[in-house]
Amino acid sequence: MLKNEPLSTAMAKAVFHIFPAYCKGCGLCKEKCPNEVLVWSEKLGVYGTPTVKPKDEESCIACKICEMVCPDCAIYIEKKKKEKAN
Repeated sequence: MLKNEPLSTAMAKAVFHIFPAYCKGCGLCKEKCPNEVLVWSEKLGVYGTPTVKPKDEESCIACKICEMVCPDCAIYIEKKKKEKAN
């Protein structure tokens, strides 16, 4: 049984969280990502299908499109706060 814990990846502009217990591997997030950041992962989701993961730490612009199009709310993008210049 899948635990309801996210797999998290720290990136330059955000932290990418995927919840395998919710992901059905539909690929909408992958298809809609403007920078083609997401690739298939070796981790399996709720139906035994692959989940997604970011291919690198720099490509993601933290637009949250993947989060918005996921029909199962399996993705959460946590934007990093900008550091203030002194």
